[in-house]
Amino acid sequence: MVVSMADFRASLAGTAPASDLNPPLSALWWAAKGDWEKAHTIVQDDDSAEAAWVHAYLHRVEGDLGNAGYWYRRANQPAASDSLEAEWGRIVSALLL
Repeated sequence: MVVSMADFRASLAGTAPASDLNPPLSALWWAAKGDWEKAHTIVQDDDSAEAAWVHAYLHRVEGDLGNAGYWYRRANQPAASDSLEAEWGRIVSALLL
């Protein structure tokens, strides 16, 4: 079951990230907490396709579509054409498998 971004964000109130989160999940955790700079820093040097996908998502949310397209191509993913909420669910689901 995929939780909505709002529910996920609410569940993070006052929590610290689990130390065993992989970098893409850790970056999403920081983004949900509102620390976009930390989220970008975590995934920018990770060469995995998952990290590139998360990095694209971060840029897309920030409205930086040029950089989002670069990161989608780097992740071998098509640029998302639907809502950010749906994309958030796909990313979280894929990373938790």
